[in-house]
Amino acid sequence: MRSAGIAAQAFASGEEFLNSLQHGQPDCVILDLHMPDTTGFEVQARLQKDWPEVAVIVVTGHHSVETQARAMQCRPAAYLLKPMNDSTLLDAISSALLARGAAGEPRDERA
Repeated sequence: MRSAGIAAQAFASGEEFLNSLQHGQPDCVILDLHMPDTTGFEVQARLQKDWPEVAVIVVTGHHSVETQARAMQCRPAAYLLKPMNDSTLLDAISSALLARGAAGEPRDERA
């Protein structure tokens, strides 16, 4: 992200990310479904409930029809399969921000 000029911050777990939201919300979150402690599904549901204006791009290396259906229930901006190329991810971020109406550069990208 940084090499593309996008401010980014990574987190070791879903819980660490959720705790960071008390200091401000990002415009877009790149969310892996399989994380330690709190799952991506739990983070996604919490974002939809408490911060619906935050665009979520779901990424997974463990795709199944069931996984995709569950992720799509929270209406992510994109559902991407790992591995993906850089342009696919950057295009998804751009589209997500445009759809959310974020003006200018994103405040923060969190993964």
